[in-house]
Amino acid sequence: MRADRLVAVLLLMQSRGRVTAAELAAELEVSVATARRDLEALSAAGVPVYPQAGRGGGWSLLGGARTDLSGLTAGEAEALFLLAGPAAAATPEVKSALRKLVRALPQTFRDDAEAAADVVVIDPTGWGERDPDRPELVRVLQSATVRRRKVRIGYEGRSGERTHRLVDPWGLVDKDDIWYLIAGTEAGQRTFRVDRIAEAEVTELAFERPEGFVLSEAWGKVVDAMERRRSLLSATLLIAERFLPVLRHQFGRHCEVERVEEDGRVRARVAAPMALSIAEQLAGWGATVEVVEPEEVKAELARIGSELVERYRA
Repeated sequence: MRADRLVAVLLLMQSRGRVTAAELAAELEVSVATARRDLEALSAAGVPVYPQAGRGGGWSLLGGARTDLSGLTAGEAEALFLLAGPAAAATPEVKSALRKLVRALPQTFRDDAEAAADVVVIDPTGWGERDPDRPELVRVLQSATVRRRKVRIGYEGRSGERTHRLVDPWGLVDKDDIWYLIAGTEAGQRTFRVDRIAEAEVTELAFERPEGFVLSEAWGKVVDAMERRRSLLSATLLIAERFLPVLRHQFGRHCEVERVEEDGRVRARVAAPMALSIAEQLAGWGATVEVVEPEEVKAELARIGSELVERYRA
């Protein structure tokens, strides 16, 4: 949930006293599912909002709690709009939320806040690429997650074999344009790549999230486990210091600097699941990188080099 939309939600709640998800969706120009998810996220974050079921029900701020945005300083408002502005450049609903937020600010620095929203644009799409679209399956799973409904999925593993399961969708994570579903199964918590879900049927069977479940914490554990599997083998290498930023970008958190040698080169350690994985990433460096150890990485590099010489020899 974006920070600017969160603020708009709070403004509406304190001005109306009580709102329904449908009213919130209409006001912020988002889907009802998104509005409901925002309200639940506010509650989970500790904001005193609570739902009241039945006719005339809705969501309210507990005890009339208020978030007085008129108390923002000029610097704070500018910082908020600098953060929200780049998102608004590409997202219509965020633009709408910003317009509503501007109306809640003191007139004395509305102009500065609006200007701050226009000074930065973030374009996540690479040259020659299409704008990334959120897969329709993600929207289906989001709806099931918010409504707390079990989903029957057909999932294709790495071998291509398809299995069918009934899962409790607990949350979705977007990591580097790849979506993951964290779900409860008969075997416990599992993580599924959404692009491997070949089919999904939302049922009317209800489920409850485990008590104390926090999506960010659950994902953190998934990442830690994955990183451990990805760093089963390490290699020590020497590289000129000026190339170190490129090496770090290539290996990410699996690149660790040990020391600077007498000849000025940097001794670093990189890690990957296997020797071939390291060699494949280093092969393009040629003689720019010298692998000190282990021998299996050297052997893989030698094999790759021999194959290239054999294929491209004049």
